[in-house]
Amino acid sequence: MRIGSSSASHLKSILRHGAAFAAMAVVPVAAQAQEAGPFFERVGTYTVYQNLPEGTDPTTETVAEIVAATADGMMLAYTDSPGERIGLVDIADIAAPQGAGMIDVGGEPTSVTIVGGTALVGVNTSESYTEPSGHVAVIDMAGGAVTATCDVRGQPDSVAASPDGAFLAIAVENERDEDLDDGVIPQLPAGHLAIFDLADGAIANCDAVRVADLTGLAEVAGDDPEPEFVDINAANVAAVSLQENNHIALVDLAAGTVTGHFSAGTVDLEGIDITEEDIIIADGALTGVPREPDAISWLDEGRIFTANEGDYEGGSRGVSVFAVDGTVQWDSGALLDQFAISVGHFPDGRAENKGVEPEGAAAGVYGDTGYAFALSERGNFVAVFEDGGADAGLSFVQALPTAIGPEGIVAIPSRELFVVSTEVDEEEEGIRATLSFYTRTAASAPYPTIASANDPDLGVPFGWGALSGLAAHPEDADRLYAVSDSVFAVSSIYAIDVSQSPAQLTTRTDLTKDGEPVAYDLEGIAVAADGGFWLASEGNAERENPLQQKSKIVKVSADGTVESEITLPDAAYESATSRGFEGVAVYGEGDGEKLIVAVQSTWKDDPESTTKLGIFSPAEESWSFVHYPLRAPESPRGGWVGLSEITWLGDERFAIIERDNQPGDYAAIKTVTTIDLAGVEP
Repeated sequence: MRIGSSSASHLKSILRHGAAFAAMAVVPVAAQAQEAGPFFERVGTYTVYQNLPEGTDPTTETVAEIVAATADGMMLAYTDSPGERIGLVDIADIAAPQGAGMIDVGGEPTSVTIVGGTALVGVNTSESYTEPSGHVAVIDMAGGAVTATCDVRGQPDSVAASPDGAFLAIAVENERDEDLDDGVIPQLPAGHLAIFDLADGAIANCDAVRVADLTGLAEVAGDDPEPEFVDINAANVAAVSLQENNHIALVDLAAGTVTGHFSAGTVDLEGIDITEEDIIIADGALTGVPREPDAISWLDEGRIFTANEGDYEGGSRGVSVFAVDGTVQWDSGALLDQFAISVGHFPDGRAENKGVEPEGAAAGVYGDTGYAFALSERGNFVAVFEDGGADAGLSFVQALPTAIGPEGIVAIPSRELFVVSTEVDEEEEGIRATLSFYTRTAASAPYPTIASANDPDLGVPFGWGALSGLAAHPEDADRLYAVSDSVFAVSSIYAIDVSQSPAQLTTRTDLTKDGEPVAYDLEGIAVAADGGFWLASEGNAERENPLQQKSKIVKVSADGTVESEITLPDAAYESATSRGFEGVAVYGEGDGEKLIVAVQSTWKDDPESTTKLGIFSPAEESWSFVHYPLRAPESPRGGWVGLSEITWLGDERFAIIERDNQPGDYAAIKTVTTIDLAGVEP
């Protein structure tokens, strides 16, 4: 990655702040987890392509966007927008979920809820933004068929059933065209709330939907309300988020009238990353950011929980609790962004936009404890808050990883369970949409396993990610060192304290060459005898950054200053591929000291199904090589098998990570192999 001139001052600031980040006593956000259990833990994941109809190509795009559960929590329904259908999954045994088939709904499903044995699905059939249309599909889940379709007079988004099964509310968004006038609203027709009366899951007024008018409420484009999400409390009052309008409306479903409404307001944020310069540093601030809530959930009859994703004007990067009169009772501020930074989940590519983008929201009472859950669409985690009531507000308990692009969440307190659905499905990358299951069964918080300390100058966590190499300190069993790969504009070495849980990244040392920050493609690290480090840079001839074009070993001092670069003989690069040096280890002493690097996979001059281990003698400035026999790919997707780390075990013994390049369900080979080079002639 090239460091442009516009980034120079910022990168100098990074060096000033981060060349030797000092350790702090606690991780400021991650350590807020409560000491007493129980905690939630992820206990299973179901990839929804397994639910495709028999005979369907398994590479077919299929997603799980919004998810709902039956009252007993044993069956799930999820929306699959690309397939224009819903999927059913039996989770009676969450350790072995079973696909229960898919049902066509005659358009794009936008949301689903379940009443008894009936699934009620919002279906978008719009031909254009100016002529929106849609319906609710009424589905007999046991029979697997649509029994009725009920017009909602526009393009539906979220659907919700009242707890007593008496009403169905649909947020009819009539969404704007983002390519028209830069997406600025108003763009008519206006949205509304559609209301149906239910009887045993059936819609009693299918041909005569009741419409609650939401125009004239919001200060922002009040003539064009665009309701996004709806949830209903025990008093049959619907809370409706008007995301683009930055507003919340309350609707009495029996009467079909608005009983209250208020602006979602704005927030001021400090200690966040607001620049996309391929580096994470939380030195930014924003003022007057509209919350623009997306998902909305009742905590009780008097309090509303929102996930403030934002749209075209705002997005406060957090979650809020409102009283029904619009009073903000609690707001997370920068907590979620800072947590994501501390645990390596921050999406730097969204720093200038909406950060971690909280989107999905749910709430439930588990035992005697109320919880609120919020999804980070871009950070790929679910945040768990304990609800202390109107006076105490929410307290951050823990966060757990999700698959890519979490979108929907359903709380199932009767089973101590919640379920998260993810909508990113990119089979060519090995990423599939999923349903993941989390139970309140852990005695301690299982995640994160590693988090960063505070930057002493900024008072917030320092950024990190993409750890690609690991080494032990030769004398301190509680200290490790890691490096980050080419994802960032500056290469860094991280010191890690493993005497605590989670392990703590205590310092970040950025690499410099001739006084300027530099970016290699670091994949391996070993501690040098002089207290500095040997680093392996992978190398790829097609890289724009000249430092990343050749596989090399880089020697740096303890303060990150580049002292030398060790390259291969020129002729060797003629056979190189884009998969070069990975791990590096050092062994021997004095003039007998040697470096050994693992080349990831087969180069053009290697025998088939082998790769190189390169051995460099600093005293003789010479290279020699041995071949490592690679296992054949075993994944159904094929791919390749290569090496990614090497560690010295004493004498001439080494441990090597050998693995395929497949993720998730497709993974087949992830192994640690030990080898002995004694008697092997390079």
